[in-house]
This record gives sequence, structure tokens and C-alpha cells, in this order.
Amino acid sequence: MRVTLLVVTAFTALTAAAGGGALMWGSLSGGSSPIIPPGEYLQGSPFTGYLVPGILLLVGIAGTHAVAFLACLRRRRWAPLAVVVAGYACLVWIFVQMVFIPFSALQALYFGIGCLELGLTLLALRVWPSAPPASR
Repeated sequence: MRVTLLVVTAFTALTAAAGGGALMWGSLSGGSSPIIPPGEYLQGSPFTGYLVPGILLLVGIAGTHAVAFLACLRRRRWAPLAVVVAGYACLVWIFVQMVFIPFSALQALYFGIGCLELGLTLLALRVWPSAPPASR
């Protein structure tokens, strides 16, 4: 489970950092890019551009996942808490994003990642048994 959590948190930290960086760069450069969603998606949101969402993605998702990765890597006692915070942050990000942006496969992927992180943490903490109890 630890290896899976390391892979998932590293993957999410790296891809969220790349996505956040791309949103910020695209917003600051004013150029269009296939990775930057259309500006129409921001209508009705509190944002006028993708700079702030890029910063939030970089800090809120990439940052929490980087902390969770390092905590798991170093076997810190608080690593499960870090993974749960990162997993919930990912789920909240996707829920809020789906209010404004039409459904995409990436949303499903990151929703699954958030659920996987929470589920694996429950298993690791033995809150949720990995096998059903043997019946008599």
C-alpha cells in the first residue's frame, strides 16, 4: 500500500504542478493553448482568468500531494493525515471544477485518485478491513 500511495501522490503532485504552471503561464502570456480551457468556462465563477486557479492548483493540489509524498517516503507518523488532506483536496477541487467546466476524462481520473488515496489510507490504518471477517 505504501508504494501505491507513493506513486499516486507523486503522480498527482507532478501533474498538478504542471497543470497549475500551464494555467498560470497561459494566463500571463495571453496566448491560447490546448491545455488551457476556454475562457467561457469561467463565466459565473469568481475568476476572470486562469491565474488564480493555476495558483490554487499548484499550491492546493500539487503542494498537499508533495507533502503527502514526502511524509510517506520518510515514514512520518502523520503521513496518513497528509494523504487524507491531499485526497480530500483533490476531491474538493474536482467537485468545484465540475460546477464550471463540462465533464472530462481528467476529472474522472482525479476523482478516482482522490477516492483511492482515501481508501488506501483507511486500509493502512486498519479502519476499513482489507478482508471480510471469516464466518463460522
